[in-house]
Amino acid sequence: MAVLLEEILQSIEIWLKLIKKPQPYVDPNLDPVLLVPGIAGSILKAVDENGRGERVWVRIFGADYKCRTKLWSRFDPSTGQTLSLDCKTNVVVPEDRYGLYAIDLLDPDMIIGRDCVYYFHDMIVEMIKWGFEEGKTLFGFGYDFRQSNRFQDTMERFAAKLDSVYTASGGKKINIISHSMGGLLVKCFMCLHSDIFEKYVKNWIAIAAPFRGAPGYITSTFLNGVSFVEGWEQNFFIRKWSMHQLLIECPSIYELMACPDFQWQHMPLLEIWREKHDGNGNPNVILESYPPEKSVEIFEEALSSNTVNYDGVDIPLPFNMEILKWANETRKLLSCAKLPSQVKFYNIYGVNLETPHSVCYGTEKHPVTDLELLPFIEGTYICVDGDGTVPVESAKADGLNAEARIGVPGEHRGILSDSHVFRILKHWLNAEADPYYDPLNDYVILPTAFEMETHQEKGLQVTSLKEEWEIISEEEQYCTANNNLPLMSSISVSCGRDDQRFKEEARATVIVHPQSEGKQHIELNAISLSVDA
Repeated sequence: MAVLLEEILQSIEIWLKLIKKPQPYVDPNLDPVLLVPGIAGSILKAVDENGRGERVWVRIFGADYKCRTKLWSRFDPSTGQTLSLDCKTNVVVPEDRYGLYAIDLLDPDMIIGRDCVYYFHDMIVEMIKWGFEEGKTLFGFGYDFRQSNRFQDTMERFAAKLDSVYTASGGKKINIISHSMGGLLVKCFMCLHSDIFEKYVKNWIAIAAPFRGAPGYITSTFLNGVSFVEGWEQNFFIRKWSMHQLLIECPSIYELMACPDFQWQHMPLLEIWREKHDGNGNPNVILESYPPEKSVEIFEEALSSNTVNYDGVDIPLPFNMEILKWANETRKLLSCAKLPSQVKFYNIYGVNLETPHSVCYGTEKHPVTDLELLPFIEGTYICVDGDGTVPVESAKADGLNAEARIGVPGEHRGILSDSHVFRILKHWLNAEADPYYDPLNDYVILPTAFEMETHQEKGLQVTSLKEEWEIISEEEQYCTANNNLPLMSSISVSCGRDDQRFKEEARATVIVHPQSEGKQHIELNAISLSVDA
């Protein structure tokens, strides 16, 4: 309450011109950053023939109706483009605030529960505190996420964006930060336009990228749809069925299927308890398992009768084999990706959450009798470690020469607001870089004392060393005794020749003090003796 009161008083003082509005800190030495969101992470507008536009993604109120009338689409295999069923409007991405508006707060009209439609919002706020400036060193790239990640128009827009960012920042090379499917888009561009990528890009940091797919998530999306908003807000948002019909015609979704030629530690499966009859008509219940390639046959049969009614016309929307062919070509492209020699790549992925990997429909007691019923049956997930959407195994398999790969406990979207991630990014972007910070372990080692002394006496050389550190971390790095007393350990080593003409011995004692207020004090005392006869 005191913080809110302070903000109100400051606002009144600014309004009365008693004080000047504080100016944000700007660091002119920072390299520009381009933020690239994942699927559903960009505001989309439908613009009619007269240039009038309305936001159709994301919006909470009236969302389902606008999704059905403005976003439902059909794939054109001749161009690789997904075209809206409403031929009188064109879906575009707003470019306000140098592209940041479209990827910041996805429904600016929301007042209550806004955090459910935050995308890069918290990261943008944080980076401005570090000294980044919109339009000078901070930019965004939104895109029509219904399209393929290698869609030509998107690739051309991305090339133009890199050029404009490079120019606006005074010729500085760019740091790209991608999230989720945005990592596949960036990788596609790197494959298709490696010369442009190398010309403009300094570093690429991928966060929670499904490099080998998101198996369980996509399987259930094809068969049951998906909700992008959880909690009470989903009552006002797009229904799962409406979202289901939208995504069936989106190449981007097919490109997120499990990569069939990847050497999975545990093969993702579609499992179905099915009731079948033998030659005598007796029912048998068996559990059938289908790997990624064979799952396609199930998708085809399950969605064979799927239709939507648009403007009074029934339109069939089965599993689209033409899109699958397109997606397979995208996967081939991604498998050949090479990182330009002048570009550094970093990978941050989420860990410690149960993440759908395989999906099972039906039970032994209640088997599936008709595959066309699968869209009306909720599956059971078999989970692995990940961020709740992308398995660790997929996110780590970028196929590139990475400078670092770091797992951070966090949820797929929530990781964009994680303080650990912010600290890593701040370090990699050289925004007040701390030379003592280790992003791999997320702690800072501060040397607090160092003393070394050497002297010789009668052929004996004595060297003593004393060093102390403070390790700053949220978690205790080294366990101490249960009674909160310091932990002491010692070690000694020696070496010498057989003729004993030369001998050396060293001993060291380490004292680890219990953690206090996020700091852990460590002392090292060592001494070495060497004899040269």
